[in-house]
Amino acid sequence: MNIHEYQAKELLKKHDIKTLRGKVAKSVEDAVQAANDLGGNVWVVKAQIHAGGRGKAGGVKLARSIDEVRAHASDILGKTLVTHQTGPEGKLVRTLLVEEGCEIEKEYYFGIVLDRKTGLVTLMASSEGGVEIEKVAEETPEKIIKVAIDPAVGFSSYAGRKLAYNIGLKGDQIKDATRFFEGLYNLYINCDCTVAEINPLVTTKAGDVLALDAKLNFDSNALYRHSDILEYRDPYEESEKELEAAKYDLSYIELDGTIGCLVNGAGLAMGTMDIIKLHGGEPANFLDVGGGATKETVQKAFSIILSDEKVKAILVNIFGGIMKCDIIADGIVAAATELGIEVPLVVRLEGTNVALGKKILNESDLKIIAAEDLSDAALKAVAASKGEL
Repeated sequence: MNIHEYQAKELLKKHDIKTLRGKVAKSVEDAVQAANDLGGNVWVVKAQIHAGGRGKAGGVKLARSIDEVRAHASDILGKTLVTHQTGPEGKLVRTLLVEEGCEIEKEYYFGIVLDRKTGLVTLMASSEGGVEIEKVAEETPEKIIKVAIDPAVGFSSYAGRKLAYNIGLKGDQIKDATRFFEGLYNLYINCDCTVAEINPLVTTKAGDVLALDAKLNFDSNALYRHSDILEYRDPYEESEKELEAAKYDLSYIELDGTIGCLVNGAGLAMGTMDIIKLHGGEPANFLDVGGGATKETVQKAFSIILSDEKVKAILVNIFGGIMKCDIIADGIVAAATELGIEVPLVVRLEGTNVALGKKILNESDLKIIAAEDLSDAALKAVAASKGEL
């Protein structure tokens, strides 16, 4: 789960990590009031969307007067920002963060992720802050300093000092940065983050080390432990289909293709999408109905798939284990009857109760394209999506 920058900074402050003072605004007048409340003579008006690259898209602007705050807020609110992370459709700006200005001395990068190969938490820092870290990794990887932390041992001041020294910090800045790194590490662990990224981390002419921007992502499977973080969820930033699927415990991710996928098991769903692409098609979604699906759940899954106007064919790929083939077959028949499925439907069933499942489908009036194996199913689904079957 992603959250907004202003929400991430609220969590940073709870972990004694320095950030600038800021206020949230939902309207132009809110933004003006926020600037007046913050005081000073320089402010930054920031669009709040779940995507990076806001500055390049015109979503982050410096204001040197209240009139400029008003003008920037008017320009950004209600605007659809298109960045390298939003896709061509962009994201609509509904919220602003108005933040006090500061005199920046130098910009750095700091991030924390889990290295799944080693099972260790990896801290990354770079003297090249304020730019895309992917670009730094590709062009000048030697400028990214990494330190691995064993979660069983935890953060050490040595790790923090090593990072701070190697990115060029000196004197008291090293001590302050080490505290900063430890605070973010504790937040990462305590809140079950998958990504914690500060870009840029800055030193100011006043001698502070603070987060100018913040990005936090969380493990959705651990959110039951964090009701406070769950409240940060912004439904406007998520797909309506994905939110609807979550109500029925369906693992659904919307994609850009034309072949709807209904599969049981995450691994099989990934394999199904891969083989669709191998044969020249594009999946419209990832959808794992899981092992405990019912006929009603399968019906809902079909309903969500069909709500995507891009879908030109549906591929059902079930390997019956916990999820029995006859349950899926009942769900297919019920969905087709209720929803009136008009796009080609390719079905591949194997495993528990497969004979009963095929019998249910054969005795229905549905126009089903039967497949013998996964490769055959993918080939037929691709052909059907192109109107060739």
